[in-house]
Amino acid sequence: MSADRFARLPEPPYYMVAFTSLRTDADDTGYAEAAERMLELAAQQPGFLGAESTRDADGFGITLSYWTDERAILAWKHQAEHAATRAIGRARWYSHYELRVAKVERAYGFGRTA
Repeated sequence: MSADRFARLPEPPYYMVAFTSLRTDADDTGYAEAAERMLELAAQQPGFLGAESTRDADGFGITLSYWTDERAILAWKHQAEHAATRAIGRARWYSHYELRVAKVERAYGFGRTA
């Protein structure tokens, strides 16, 4: 795994939205394109700081998005194209999901140098 998969974030505090999901067995036509579009669109939103995402072979996925404040998160929730894509996700792509919002107070990491 390369370090470029990690979001580059400012010093806390900031907010994190954790979206955990389980995909359906339904045809996933358009899913990858929609996921890519949502990331592009989120990156254009005021207050967006970055995101990290992964999905396993069984369809369980986690996407963490980072935001400056709760106002930015609510604006993203109500963004029209995002809302329409969420509706498609509920109808077609997800059998279950959970969304959690948290304030990040501390953050640190480790990176091995070559």
